[in-house]
Amino acid sequence: MSPFKTFPVGIRAWIPVLFLCAACAAAIAAGHDGRRAWQMMLLALPVLLWLCWPVVGPAWRRVRAVVAFAALAGFLVDGALRAFLQHQYQAAPDSTLVLGAMANTSPRESLEYLSSQLPAMTAALLALLAALTLTGVAIHRAARAPVALSRPTRLVLVGLLALSALAHLSKPWRRHHPLLFWPTWTQQVLDLRAAWGDQQLQRARLMRNAQAASPAVATDAPSTVVLVLGESVNRDNMSLYGYARPTTPELIALSAEERARLLTLRHAWSTQATTVASLAGLFSFGERDEDDPAGDTQHLLALARGAGYKVWWISNHDDVAVDQQHARLADAVEMINRQPGRSSGSLDGELLDEVEQALADPAPRKLVVVHLLGAHPHYRLRMPPGEHPFDAGGDAVDAAMTRDGRATWVREFRQDYDAAIRYHDRIVAETLRMTRRHLPAGGRAAWMFLSDHGQEVGHTLDHAGHSPGTASGYRIPALLWRSDAAFDAPAAARPFRADWAGWTLADLMRLRWSGMRDERNVLHVAYAWEPPALPVKDIVFDR
Repeated sequence: MSPFKTFPVGIRAWIPVLFLCAACAAAIAAGHDGRRAWQMMLLALPVLLWLCWPVVGPAWRRVRAVVAFAALAGFLVDGALRAFLQHQYQAAPDSTLVLGAMANTSPRESLEYLSSQLPAMTAALLALLAALTLTGVAIHRAARAPVALSRPTRLVLVGLLALSALAHLSKPWRRHHPLLFWPTWTQQVLDLRAAWGDQQLQRARLMRNAQAASPAVATDAPSTVVLVLGESVNRDNMSLYGYARPTTPELIALSAEERARLLTLRHAWSTQATTVASLAGLFSFGERDEDDPAGDTQHLLALARGAGYKVWWISNHDDVAVDQQHARLADAVEMINRQPGRSSGSLDGELLDEVEQALADPAPRKLVVVHLLGAHPHYRLRMPPGEHPFDAGGDAVDAAMTRDGRATWVREFRQDYDAAIRYHDRIVAETLRMTRRHLPAGGRAAWMFLSDHGQEVGHTLDHAGHSPGTASGYRIPALLWRSDAAFDAPAAARPFRADWAGWTLADLMRLRWSGMRDERNVLHVAYAWEPPALPVKDIVFDR
């Protein structure tokens, strides 16, 4: 016998409605804070009140059941999505972070992301499915056993309905209703994607900005400069930076060979936790205006071309935003990866031949940008099959993660991630060796490596992936090399931010133009550190 049958009939009829109110309130509370939660509850009231009101005729009751389920399911799914984004990324669905990520993601990539996050999402998905099932059952029971409404009760419901009507009349409130918000959100993503699709006018404007700044090179000698951009590399996972697993043996060997000519910046930080935003800051010297991306700002590649450098962009990414905003400003573009998405098996080593050809080009001044896939999820695809040196676990790193309570799947992701870093070490080191081999006769060469952002792989929580809410999302490596002079030792200990990297790369290129800011060049005596505003509590930039 159902336990509800012990209740009086009048009370029993209210139980399904009260359950629906509680489920809706819980979903709203999970996805919204404070006053916004109360506003959302007022938006949900009409369908809940409709379930209380007597409806004559089975056809109308069926219509009400279908409409009520669709509306309440919208609130449940909305709350679940918002709670997930807040927990994993500390972001709202209409934030720049999420909109930019979705505009830059294909349907295939979305499915691959969901599959990679399935271990973390399983419990939440089961809970959501259970809630939707119980919602359907409760609506069915509410239709079978309508509540009896006294006159005072009806007056109260009419008053609540009037209050809800006022909420719907308010556009700032109404736009958050799930049935209005998510179609609008989808259109925002499509509009942003379309804006990225054709940026030729912006690139032309950036070239005009560069010409107006009169860029020049401070030497007549030939110059070769290589910029290597890693992807999702956290310096805490590099043995070069003190990590327990031997993930960067080749960079350590090069550091011993080159000594003071290879500088490892110990406290390097990205100011963004995603690729598109990070590269936008790097190439605009930290001065890009999101509302007017070209504006009066400068782009490093446009300045380099204006000063006489021949620019290559060699990439293992198939990324429309990066391609349109940066790569197409180069003289030569080589995209070796034609399979977008996390499941792309294109290895970074496959672009080394293209780098070799660019460095062998007879142009007296060369800037070669190499954009690696690095340690981008899926981690296990970022190294050749069979190169998984840390799969056995059982070492000091695995013991520490076990002691910290990390889940088994997170520890396994860390093993894959560290293996990807070790393969990545081989490729990055080879780009430096290539740069040394192609030292221009009578000239100089320089090389710079940094990652676009970091990655959280069980460092501070049970999560593997991008992490704008933890320091791991921003902790990156940064290395500099030059052929003609040693670096000053104190520079290694200076905090460094990736959106100022353009100023340092300009120094390595001997590039000058009107508007130079030497105080943002980590190699300059006038360097003046300014900590970026990151959404991480108690962050310390000098460690």
